Amino acid sequence: MPTDNSLRTYTNALQTLKVTEYRYLVTARFFYVMALRMVTTVVGWRIYELTRNPFAIGLVGLSEFLPAFILALYAGHVIDKSDKRLMLIRTTFYYLLCALALIGISTSYFSSHVPVPWIQGSIYAIIFCTGMIRAFAGPTLTSIIAQIVPREQLANAVTLNTSVFLLASVIGHASAGFLIAHTHYVVIFSIVAVYTGIALFYMYSISSKPILLTSTEKRTLESIFEGLRFVVRTKEVLGAMALDLFAVLFGGATALIPVFARDILKVGAIGFGWLNAATDIGSITIIMIMTLFPLRRKQGTILLGVVAGFGACIIVFGLSKIYFVSFIALLCSGLLDGISVVIRGTILQLKTPDVMRGRVSSVNSMFINSSNELGQFESGVVARLLGTIPSVVFGGCMTITVAVVTWLKAPSLRKMEY
Repeated sequence: MPTDNSLRTYTNALQTLKVTEYRYLVTARFFYVMALRMVTTVVGWRIYELTRNPFAIGLVGLSEFLPAFILALYAGHVIDKSDKRLMLIRTTFYYLLCALALIGISTSYFSSHVPVPWIQGSIYAIIFCTGMIRAFAGPTLTSIIAQIVPREQLANAVTLNTSVFLLASVIGHASAGFLIAHTHYVVIFSIVAVYTGIALFYMYSISSKPILLTSTEKRTLESIFEGLRFVVRTKEVLGAMALDLFAVLFGGATALIPVFARDILKVGAIGFGWLNAATDIGSITIIMIMTLFPLRRKQGTILLGVVAGFGACIIVFGLSKIYFVSFIALLCSGLLDGISVVIRGTILQLKTPDVMRGRVSSVNSMFINSSNELGQFESGVVARLLGTIPSVVFGGCMTITVAVVTWLKAPSLRKMEY
């Protein structure tokens, strides 16, 4: 049973929802993330349906990684000298245009009159555009929180924000699998467009935010690299980001879930949707538990331990031929990843000055968010060279190796507490 202290912690976390604009923000993020997750799930399935080639799935990740990574530092500079609310509105509108483009290339007329390679190329082009959008949208969604809630509520806001993100991910992944099985791609991407429109409405409801960095304060190039220098100087932030970068890079073998669902586990579109959602179900479960029982000590040691455990779960998933075992392995990987997300998110919010939140969040995006797509590409390449199952097992082994090396080489991260 929860103790009085844990219930008080949970009550304090929910107090953050009394901030009206924070409610608008998390509502907007809920629908926005559902749209993103549906697109990720459907595009992966669609590409494999067209090509039956794991490497083609990897190219989806590369298409989104390249613009997000290349633009990340510049995006942070632009975010810090812009009204973050206006930035969110613009990027969400552009994402809506991408959803409309996906509707267009999914119509029966387009599919029947355009060769498969052109359809495939069109999908990559649209995903490339969403990568450009993500370079600006992700860091803005993170950095605007500090302009909405009081500093003493930041930790609570991070936890709730992460919970909303994961809940939206679960619903987005799972519903996409159901919709693939029972509807047409046009219907699915139309729902994505509706979700994006709802997110846009709530972002409009947030008031304009003051610009903390004026364009005359620093030269553009100097400002761009200041966020990177801050991360390099702040060892706790750098260590946590680097650890997650390599763990996600090698543990991104779950991008091959469409191959496992179709050809190894043979569970179809609905089973595919639930496999995609399993990691997020595990993450949201542990984050709800951590809301009641927050980590008080040895966060650095715990971070390294859960990353190693994540790698072990990926190995089990790669070797499993039984759907239930595969689902549980992904569920457990999500439990462990959820702990990592909370620790990293709290470090980032507490250590970053307000005037640099956009730039530091963009560096975080380079390390963390883009590594998901790069990991997807890495999985596709290794699957092409070694085969699907060996590529997943290799990724899990490398993740464990990263955790062990970090334990040995980064004692400051191992001993870190907040």
